[in-house]
Amino acid sequence: MTNIAIETRSVIVEREIPYPPEKIWRALTQPHLIEEWLMKNNFKPVVDHRFNLSADWGGVDCQVQTVEPNKTLSYTWDTKDLESVVTWTLTATSAGTHLRMEQTGFRSDQQPYFRGATVGWQRFLTALEDVLARLD
Repeated sequence: MTNIAIETRSVIVEREIPYPPEKIWRALTQPHLIEEWLMKNNFKPVVDHRFNLSADWGGVDCQVQTVEPNKTLSYTWDTKDLESVVTWTLTATSAGTHLRMEQTGFRSDQQPYFRGATVGWQRFLTALEDVLARLD
């Protein structure tokens, strides 16, 4: 039997955000807020919950992998022939929260997906910060 390792790439975006992890967690896990910064969805922060994200261009099939309230959230992100995992990590800091988003699983033959995610997540996180600024 031959084991062939498939090298994959990740998109990582990190930001210092001047809000506590609890506030950011709300925006990452409440469907009406997710819709404001990411896409329409039927998300529930429950391990193994299957949900969909949808936009004008199509959709993403997802399944929740990890839920550690106010700390870590991960879910699969499958669309067309891309199978990846998105992981959010929240770390409280003296000024708010260090937010880290990592999407793993981009194969070397998936450059368009990788480039799209690199640009897309920057926009999504800017929109997330806009939503956070409006939350009480």
